[in-house]
Amino acid sequence: MELGDFREIWFCDFEFYAPAGERPLVRCMVARELLSKRVIKLWAAELGPEPPFNTGKDALFVAFFASAELGCFRSLGWDSPYWVLDFYPEIRNLTNGMTYPGIDQVRSLLDTLSFFGLRRMRHEDKRSMRDLIMEDRCNTTYSAQDRRAILDYCQTDVDALESLFGPITQRIVRYPGDLDRALLRGRYMDAVAEMEFRGIPIDVDLLGQLRQNWDHIKLQLIERIDPAFGVFDGMTFKRAKFIEWLRREKIPWPETATGQPALDNATFRQMAKAYPQVAPLHELRHSLGQLRLNDLSVGIDGRNRCLLSPFGANTSRHTPSNSGFIFGPSRWIRGLIKPEPGKALAYIDFSSQEVAIAAKLSSDLKMQHAYTSGDPYLSFAIQAGLAPVGATKATHKPTRDRCKSAVLGLSYGMREHSLAQRIGGPTIAARHLIEAHEETYRIFWRWSQGVVDHAMLHNRLHTTFGWQIAMNEEVNPRSVQNFPMQANGAEMLRLAAIMAMEAGIQICAPIHDAILIESSIDCIDIHVKRMQAIMRQAGQIVLDGFAIRSDADKVSYPDRYMDGSGREMWDRVMEACNIDDKNARVRCGAIAQE
Repeated sequence: MELGDFREIWFCDFEFYAPAGERPLVRCMVARELLSKRVIKLWAAELGPEPPFNTGKDALFVAFFASAELGCFRSLGWDSPYWVLDFYPEIRNLTNGMTYPGIDQVRSLLDTLSFFGLRRMRHEDKRSMRDLIMEDRCNTTYSAQDRRAILDYCQTDVDALESLFGPITQRIVRYPGDLDRALLRGRYMDAVAEMEFRGIPIDVDLLGQLRQNWDHIKLQLIERIDPAFGVFDGMTFKRAKFIEWLRREKIPWPETATGQPALDNATFRQMAKAYPQVAPLHELRHSLGQLRLNDLSVGIDGRNRCLLSPFGANTSRHTPSNSGFIFGPSRWIRGLIKPEPGKALAYIDFSSQEVAIAAKLSSDLKMQHAYTSGDPYLSFAIQAGLAPVGATKATHKPTRDRCKSAVLGLSYGMREHSLAQRIGGPTIAARHLIEAHEETYRIFWRWSQGVVDHAMLHNRLHTTFGWQIAMNEEVNPRSVQNFPMQANGAEMLRLAAIMAMEAGIQICAPIHDAILIESSIDCIDIHVKRMQAIMRQAGQIVLDGFAIRSDADKVSYPDRYMDGSGREMWDRVMEACNIDDKNARVRCGAIAQE
């Protein structure tokens, strides 16, 4: 595609009200056409059953963070525009990895205007208008003066889009295919709007009970879990008691610069993988300290909806709210996900996605063979001579687990001390694992170092579809090594979501390298097979024909979803609040086994 192929180019912005968990209630819309300068300003009641401007194949729809506008399309019952150009992912892509005086990262419309040296509205003026728009009231209660003010404010964003059109398109359309890749990102924002609009079904009755009794539940959890540790004094976690428990258990815990045990959630999560006895304490501390049930964004229709924050990470992965998104807090809380009557859900994830991407991009045939074997971790063990030919997951599980930690950790530059903590063994054992990996996959390691060398020489890396990152003074070589796997994995997921939406599959949410879909119980098997075929095709497109497997776990009403690693804590919570969950059968699949 070229910009000259479009007969009309429409800049569009909506103002809307959307409380946490709810779909947008449209206040108004303003649109302007670039060539004719035609302007359309309409209050909500004036918006009809179809868009008041061309959204067909010969028109380009331009917005900033288009998933918000396309969510309004859905609230109004409108079909999505055929072509979408979203300035948000484009400015993120242009500036990814860079820093600028006064701007940490260019993410907002105001920051984008500043980046190009264009006139912008003051933050305080924008805030006051947003407050007016977000007041909890019906559209009909706004005075004529307020409506004019909101429409005029909405037009300022449309004017900003028009002023940005030349500067942005000149930067993103330089080589053949650049516009096509930008339009693909725009199309993904439509898929994001679809997922945010649909949401995830939640057991709201049970959530209500948990919220009402949460303080009591926390005390009960401490009474049930802490006797095995003896580290709490009432509701207070005692560091000295924890140090004593570590000594008794002979666990070598990571320390801070001051010599004290590191108590952050990331350290607890990592140590729980190496030492299973730590897991209950990790879940308890996380639930007590970080789980705020009232922050979970659930609408009146019982659906979890929140801003999915596409392109939020430097790798272009999503960065949704850890407190508002059901997949953000402790894993046990995911048991609140429950299909509605007659419905089913399926969690479908790319199997060992990062390993597959590394194997293909590096052209390491041994690593490719390990992936295509179906178990890359056990295959590595056999290839490296750490397990005999014919070994299985059942016969050599400890070896496989150690090799799995090495394979996944080394893909993003984990070194011996961190790997030793991950496997729960001495540093020398971790060093031997790293040496075995480097010896077995020599081609991969040469390629990995080449990635770093290329990034430092050219000051930039990019994915198959053009997502890029610039190198700055604080760049971490390990992040550089991991970028091709994470960023191309994100490309793969985006492509799969677009294809699924266009195939009529009901997509609910992206979860790192997985997609949650919804269907009627009668059709769930068909849709799972179709989704897996789409994900396989997406992988082949990104990796030039290399196929990536996917795993699927289904749950149908009246069962509830459950992350396998969260089941024990879920049971403890149910006991703490005297809830008998046996009648609501829990489906514990292989969801968290990767």
